Amino acid sequence: QVQLVESGGGLVQAGGSLRVSCAASGPISGIKTMGWYRQAPEKERELVARIDGIGNTIYVDSVKGRFTISRNNAKNTVNLQMNSLEPEDTAVYYCFIDGPFGTRYWGQGTQVTVSS
Repeated sequence: QVQLVESGGGLVQAGGSLRVSCAASGPISGIKTMGWYRQAPEKERELVARIDGIGNTIYVDSVKGRFTISRNNAKNTVNLQMNSLEPEDTAVYYCFIDGPFGTRYWGQGTQVTVSS
């Protein structure tokens, strides 16, 4: 079965940086879009960034210029480099991948906490 394993979350002070990574394993090929959502306490899950198979990216306005998404198609990994972190970035970050037949797979989530 397809599994997504995330790593790299943690606690950082405002203004600092973190990098979260996600690796997909199992019987999957032809991955289309990869990306990250986040969910803060008492808030709805929101799309943070996504990247398609040829590198086109989309970011939520609040992270533009601070976060960078990248992927490695050979390794089925997607990364999110987060700079100039703000307390408002505190959330559980979930990676996802879209398979070739419209199936979306999710990671288990990794906590990112930014202290002020």
